[in-house]
Amino acid sequence: MTTLQPPAAVPRQPDRPPAKRDRRSWTGWGFIGPFVAVFALVFLAPIGYSIYLSLFRDQLIGGTSFVGLDNYQAALQDDQFWASLARVSLFLAVQVPIMLGIALLIALALDSGRLYGTDFFRITIFLPYAVPAVVATLMWGFMYGTRFGLVGDINDAFGVTLPDPLSTDLILASIGNIVTWEFVGYNMLIFYSALRVIPQSLYEAAEIDGAGQFRVITAIKLPAIRGALVIATIFSIIGSFQLFNEPSILRPLARNAITTDYTPNFYTYSLSFNGQQHNYSAAVAIIMGLITMVIAYVVQLRGMRKGA
Repeated sequence: MTTLQPPAAVPRQPDRPPAKRDRRSWTGWGFIGPFVAVFALVFLAPIGYSIYLSLFRDQLIGGTSFVGLDNYQAALQDDQFWASLARVSLFLAVQVPIMLGIALLIALALDSGRLYGTDFFRITIFLPYAVPAVVATLMWGFMYGTRFGLVGDINDAFGVTLPDPLSTDLILASIGNIVTWEFVGYNMLIFYSALRVIPQSLYEAAEIDGAGQFRVITAIKLPAIRGALVIATIFSIIGSFQLFNEPSILRPLARNAITTDYTPNFYTYSLSFNGQQHNYSAAVAIIMGLITMVIAYVVQLRGMRKGA
C-alpha cells in the first residue's frame, strides 16, 4: 500500500525591503514630475491668480477691496460683453463649418489618389499655416485697402467700385476669410493623416461589393475619421472664442468697424490695458473660459457618442 507523502513546504519568499518599495513608488513621479511642474506653473497658476483677481475691485476710496462675485454679476449684465459674445458666436457658426468643409474636401481629394503632384498640393495648402497670424493679417489688410491696396488697384484699373472689405457690414466676413486662409491647411493635415491610417482591407471589401466612391466616403472614410473631425471642431471652437489677433491688427485700418469690445478677448484686453480694470477683465476672462469649456465638452460628447 502506497503511503501519500505530505507536499513539501514552499519556502516563504522574504518580504521586499520597505526602502526598495518606496524607491519604486517614487519612480513614476520622477517621470511625470517635470510635466506636472510646468503644467502647474503655466496653466494652473495663471487660472488661480485670475480667479483671485476677479474677487477684488480697485476703488477710489479704500483701495483694493474684496467684493466676492460682484464682478461676475456685473459681467453677466454687461451689454458690451454679450454683444461681443454674440459676434464671435456668429463667426463660429458661419466660418468654422466653411473652413472644416473646405479642409475635408481637400483631404478627400488628396487621399483619392487621382491627383497628380499630391505632395506639392499638400505642402502648398499647408503653407499658409506657417505664416504668423500677425503677418497674415497685415498682408490681407493691405489687400483689403480701397485707397492703397489690391481692392483700390482693381477699382482704379477697371473703373469699378468694389464693396469695402473693411466696412462695418463686411469686416466680420473679411476676418473670417483671413482665419480660413490660415487654418484650412492645418485642418486638412489632420483629416488627411486620419484618412491615411484607414485599413486597406476596408477599401478592398467595398470594391468587391461594388461600392462607388461616394459610398466609400460616406460608409468608410467619414466614420473612420470621426475622432479627427471632433478634434478639429473643438480646436476651431476654442480658436473662434479666442479671436484677438485679426481684429486688433485690423483696427487701425477699420476704426469705425472694429471697436474695443469687438470680441470677448479684445474686450478683456481693452479693459485691462486701456481701462486699468484688471479685476473686472479677469472676471470676464473666467466667464469666457467656462463658456468655451462647456461648449467644447458638449461637442466632444455629441461627436464621440456611438450612433451619432
